[in-house]
Amino acid sequence: MAFSPFKFLQEVRSETAKVTWPTRRETTITTIMVFVMVALASVFFFAADQMIRYLVTLILGIH
Repeated sequence: MAFSPFKFLQEVRSETAKVTWPTRRETTITTIMVFVMVALASVFFFAADQMIRYLVTLILGIH
């Protein structure tokens, strides 16, 4: 069974044609949602880190 680059490229084009590509609006909305979720996760982890830092310094008596 020999490898044929031409046949491979034909199959790639065929599969690419089957893909449902997102619209510009869908891509924009999804990108905004990702940035919002990253911001929320950042705030959550910052708050959790500050709480843990406070508790550790309280328990260990570090000033």
